[in-house]
Amino acid sequence: MLLLQQTTLVPKLLLFSKSDFSFNPCSSSPSTRVSFMDKHTKSSSLKQSHKQFQSSVLACQASTDTHDTSFRKDDLPAHGVSEVIVGVLGGGQLGRMLCQAASEMAIKVMVLDPLANCPASAIAYDHMVGSFDDSATVQEFAKRCGVLTVEIEHVDAATMEKLEQQGVDCQPKASTIRIIQDKYLQKVHFSGHGIPLPDFVQIDDLEGAKRAGDLFGYPLMLKSKRLAYDGRGNAVAKSEEELSSAVNALGGFDRGLYVEKWTPFVKELAVIVARGRDNSISCYPVVETIHKENICHIVKAPAAIPWKIRKLATDVAHKAVSSLEGAGVFAVELFLTKDGQILLNEVAPRPHNSGHHTIEACYTSQFEQHLRAVLGLPLGDPSMKTPAAIMYNLLGEDEGEPGFHLAHQLIGRALNIQGASVHWYDKPEMRKQRKMGHITFTGPSMGIVEARLKSMLKEEGSESRTAVTPRVGIIMGSDSDLPIMKDAAKILTMFGVPHEVRIVSAHRTPEMMFSYALSAQDQGIQIIIAGAGGAAHLPGMVASLTPLPVIGVPVRASALDGMDSLLSIVQMPRGVPVATVAINNATNAGLLAVRMLGVGDADLLARMSQYQEDTRDDVMKKAEKLQIDGWETYLNP
Repeated sequence: MLLLQQTTLVPKLLLFSKSDFSFNPCSSSPSTRVSFMDKHTKSSSLKQSHKQFQSSVLACQASTDTHDTSFRKDDLPAHGVSEVIVGVLGGGQLGRMLCQAASEMAIKVMVLDPLANCPASAIAYDHMVGSFDDSATVQEFAKRCGVLTVEIEHVDAATMEKLEQQGVDCQPKASTIRIIQDKYLQKVHFSGHGIPLPDFVQIDDLEGAKRAGDLFGYPLMLKSKRLAYDGRGNAVAKSEEELSSAVNALGGFDRGLYVEKWTPFVKELAVIVARGRDNSISCYPVVETIHKENICHIVKAPAAIPWKIRKLATDVAHKAVSSLEGAGVFAVELFLTKDGQILLNEVAPRPHNSGHHTIEACYTSQFEQHLRAVLGLPLGDPSMKTPAAIMYNLLGEDEGEPGFHLAHQLIGRALNIQGASVHWYDKPEMRKQRKMGHITFTGPSMGIVEARLKSMLKEEGSESRTAVTPRVGIIMGSDSDLPIMKDAAKILTMFGVPHEVRIVSAHRTPEMMFSYALSAQDQGIQIIIAGAGGAAHLPGMVASLTPLPVIGVPVRASALDGMDSLLSIVQMPRGVPVATVAINNATNAGLLAVRMLGVGDADLLARMSQYQEDTRDDVMKKAEKLQIDGWETYLNP
C-alpha cells in the first residue's frame, strides 16, 4: 500500500507492507464501527503532516471498539459543499450510489448497515455495522450525523420519532416513513388526500376475503401491509377457491393483509419527485417500468405516452408527495389504465430503481438530488440531457459463481456498445433475481436505445459499437428528383452529418410514406428534407405525421418551372408547418438542416461559423482579384 505524505518541502512516498496493518473481524455485537486507521498514523511525521494539511490516506479496519481514541476521519474539518454529515439508514446499492454522488461534492455520508461488506461500505465516509431497525443502534448512529435519512423504508419509525423529539434532523420525517411502511395505511392516507387509487379494503379473515372477492371480482390482488417490496408480499387469487392458498402464501391473516381490486393497466409508470426543505417540489420526466417476476427489470425514459398523460401522471405524483412531510427524493409508482386513467400504486420515500437512469440521462441524478434536498441545498435540474435512455437491471440468473459468470458476460458485451454505462454494486453473494447492478443506455432516440439493448442481449455489441445513426432523412418522390436532392446530401457529408437518402412517394407508395414519417423519430432522425415536384404533397404529408421539423425542397418539373411545387409547399394549412427554400435549392436545405442541428451541437455550430468565414474569404479573394486584374482579364484569364 502506498501513502503519499506531503511536507512543506518535498513530497515523500512511504511504502507499507501488509504486516503494517491489522484487520480485526467484526464481532456479533449489535453495532460495529468501521474506523479508518493504521499503526503508522501514530508516527510523529504523519501527525505533523496532518496538522499541516489535515489530510492523509488511511487503511480500513473493522473494529468493535466504539471508544477508539486514535485518529478518526471525523477529526478532519469538513470543506465540502455542505458541512453537515449525512447519515443513511441502510448501505445497499442505493446507499452506495448516494455515496458516489456525495463524493462529487465532497459531502460526507455515513451508513448504518448490518453487513460489514455492504455495497456502500467501500466508499462511504464511515460505516457503522449494525441493524437499522435496532433502536439503540440507530440512536447511537444518529449522534454522529447532522441529518438522518434512509435508503430503505423498513426502519424503526418509532425510534425516528423519538429522535425527532430530541431534536435530531430526520429527512423525510418519521411520520412519512410510518405511513409508507404500512401499505394499507399508505392507501388510506392517499385516499384521504384525493389521490386516485385502485379500490382496496382490509381483510381480517377468510370471510372478509370472500366478501372482497364478491365486491371486486376476480382475479383479486392480496397484499401484505408491511415488508412488501420487489414483488414480495403480493399474491393473486384467480377465484374464491384460491383465496386460502393466497393468504397462506402471505403468511396468514396475522401478518396483516388487505385486498386491492385488480387493475387491468396497459403500462406501469413512475415519477421521481424531489421535495426541498422549503417544500419546493421538482418532478423528473415520467418513465415506463417493465417488471420481471414482479421485480423492476427495465425502465424507459421518457415514457412513450401522450403529453396529456405525462401531465396527468406528473400532477398525481406531485399531489401525492405534497401530502407527505419532509425533504428528499420520492418515487411514485403509477398504473395507466386502458381508458387513460392514472392510478397511484405506491410511493417510496427514497431514491428508487425507477430513477437509476438519471445518473447518465438527467442534469441532476436522483442521488445528488436527494442529498441536495435533505441538506437544504437548491434542488437541481431534473430534466433529461439526452433524448432517450433505458435502464436494464442486472438480476441474478443463477446462484453463486455461475451467476457471476453470466452477469459479467453481459457486462462485457455492454462495454462494447455506444452509450452504455455499467454500474456494478459489488455485492458479495449472487442469488437468483437479486439486483446485482444495472446498465444504462443513452442515445438520440428510444428506437436506437432499444436496439442497443437488444444488441447486448443478442451478443451483437461489437457490431453496434460502430453503427452510425442518421440524423437527417432526405426523401423524394422519384429518382428524377435525385440530381437536385444530391446537393443536400453533399452538404451534410461535408459537415459530417450522418444521413440517409430514400425514395418515398406520397402518391405511389403512401403506406411507405406513412411508415417512414411515423417511425423517423424513433429511428433517431432529427430533421427530414423532403423534395417534391409538381403537386409536391410529400413535404406537407410527412409534416402532418411527424413532430420532427420538415424542410421542403420545391423541384422544378416539366411544367410551370417549379412554381407549382413552391406554392404547394408554402400553402400548408395552419398547424402543419413546412420550412422551404428556393426552387431546386437543396444546398440551402442541407445548410438549414446543419444550422438547426447546430443549436444543440457545439461542434456543428463551430463548423458552420467556419463555413461562413470560408465563404466570406472566398468572396474577398474574388473581389481583390477583380480589382487587380480588371473585369476583362478576370473573365478571360
